[in-house]
Amino acid sequence: MVARRPLAFADALVLLGAEPPRLAALDRALGGALNLATAGVSGTVIGMADANGRVLGLGRAAIRGVGARLGRSQGRAERTDVLRAAHTVIVIVAFFEAMEELELPFSLSEVRLTRDEQLGLARTESGSTTEPSDLVSLLLATDLPCPAPHIPDPALTAMLLASYADYARRFCDFLEGLALWEHMDELRRRRAHAALMDDQPHASLDRYQSLYVELAKAAPEFGFWVTHVAQQAIRTDIGRALSGIETLLTHTTQALRPPVDVASALARAHQAAFAHPVLDAASAPDGIRIPTLQDLYLDPDFRVSAASGQAAPADHEWWDRLPLRRDLTRYLAGALTSPQLAEAPLLILGQPGAGKSVLTRVLAARLPSVGFLPVRVPLRDVRVEDELQDQIEQAIRASTGERVSWPELVRAAGGSTPVLLLDGFDELLQTTGVHQTNFLERVSQFQRREADQGRPVLALVTSRTSMADRARYPTGMVVLRLEPFRTEQITTWLSVWNEANTAGFSARGRGPLTWQHLEPHAELAVQPLLLTMLALYDAAEGALRRADDFAVTELYEQLLSSFARREVGKTTLHALPDEDTAALVEQELQRLSLVAFAQLNRGRQWVSADELEQDLTAVLGRQPELPPGFRTPLTAAETALGRFFFVQRSQSVRDGQVLATYEFLHATSASIWPCVSPST
Repeated sequence: MVARRPLAFADALVLLGAEPPRLAALDRALGGALNLATAGVSGTVIGMADANGRVLGLGRAAIRGVGARLGRSQGRAERTDVLRAAHTVIVIVAFFEAMEELELPFSLSEVRLTRDEQLGLARTESGSTTEPSDLVSLLLATDLPCPAPHIPDPALTAMLLASYADYARRFCDFLEGLALWEHMDELRRRRAHAALMDDQPHASLDRYQSLYVELAKAAPEFGFWVTHVAQQAIRTDIGRALSGIETLLTHTTQALRPPVDVASALARAHQAAFAHPVLDAASAPDGIRIPTLQDLYLDPDFRVSAASGQAAPADHEWWDRLPLRRDLTRYLAGALTSPQLAEAPLLILGQPGAGKSVLTRVLAARLPSVGFLPVRVPLRDVRVEDELQDQIEQAIRASTGERVSWPELVRAAGGSTPVLLLDGFDELLQTTGVHQTNFLERVSQFQRREADQGRPVLALVTSRTSMADRARYPTGMVVLRLEPFRTEQITTWLSVWNEANTAGFSARGRGPLTWQHLEPHAELAVQPLLLTMLALYDAAEGALRRADDFAVTELYEQLLSSFARREVGKTTLHALPDEDTAALVEQELQRLSLVAFAQLNRGRQWVSADELEQDLTAVLGRQPELPPGFRTPLTAAETALGRFFFVQRSQSVRDGQVLATYEFLHATSASIWPCVSPST
């Protein structure tokens, strides 16, 4: 494999295995234009009927052979190239097939250059910079529209129509320079012009759509790349009720050599994480079971767009103008099997607790069996000053205990396509300031280098939405934002939670947790992590079932007090008197309220670990001696926040030192919490 480059019709035919003699025959009909070593003017000297027949013959044969060609592909990357070539061919074939069926006042066999016209074109080209608008320029074009899962339906249709209109104009301009045109009367000229400029683009688009559906039968990826081309027909042909990304992608991958050595160790590590509870089981009250990530994960809704022009991904109003989509699995299947993701990363945005990191874990677990080599890199745990390749290798060692170079890993994976899952770009930005604003560009540069070396790599990067305006975006990057859960999704989530805890609820004399219990707190429940927090809070004492009239401040106070009591109990080595336990709980809540003040006093929603440590020491003094049996934390900041997953801890590692910041998961928490802890 070489670095991706624009793909012309002749290149596509070669990729699809067109027979050399037939390609040579087309080249001769086009005067040598398809021979890249040929220069000069002969490319415009064509016999239209002859070339047209060969274009259609070669194109149709290539389309029929797509299935067999895919069966011979040596991996995911080569398969993607074959798919891209097949799409290039149908764009051209659709134009010529529509041309054959167009009602023109002449026969295509009449479209021939006279000897005088050939000489005239030769003189024009040798003495002028004007480029002829002819058939050859269409066949050599490299800017053919290509679908992508982030392109809206109307936009793709408009691009195709514009391209077909341009092709028709080129042919019309060429036609008007022939003797054939001179011999037609004005009525026939108007009919020809109207047919070419008005009817031909739409006829080409209709034919393209039909060919696209046919390709989707041989290669279901085509069904994932678009949402506008005969979707129901495509779905019917590739299988009904496709729900998981394993199903979507298994149907698109032939037998590939499985990853070996470190690659297989990575796959085992990712799969193990998928089978673990979504949170540390110690966070749950006795008798309550936290479901696994595999059982509890739900695709969130999302919005997606190319990050170009006036894109403002940190602006909520910019996102609100984009359509809401509910097909994340289908979208990712399209993105991972289309060419665009090998050129620039997909940036996945969301609020804290929206499920960005969870999504990377899900992808890491699901992709290895279908021809991909996912490498998840938690950016908080790698050295921020290192090059991207070094960071990747650090993450591999942390997951597997194995030392391996990146090129060795890719070679060991056979035909599997590497997928970098770079999780937590916002943590680099928040903890290191402006030093990482070019990170996305560095990822794109890494992808270009890898493509040049024959190791094309896909990349996804996660970040919180509020940090999206602090980075420079490489050309061609697509941005996706995860949306809060809908009521239906929360209900589905609750059904899994309740099924896992039927016995635990019964032992406590309670029934299942329902949406009616959560609805008064919907602002929290729509974020997956906060939904889990609410469920755990209710599991301990059933508080939400008695709390229909909770004020927000009261809910926060009881919620955090409950977690503080449980954490104090878990961190003592033996039972403490009630008054000592109460004092420790109050100490925890005091520190937590000071975190909120630290943020508000600085006019932002986060505070660095150093700033927090200074504030806590100034207000509370040095850490007091705790009762015997209580495990002393390393710092006051860690005492305040280390055990509350209600608080987000961002970190990065620079020069061996951990840099950290803290913020509340819910945007209003920092402003409310000082009010719910009056003792501070």
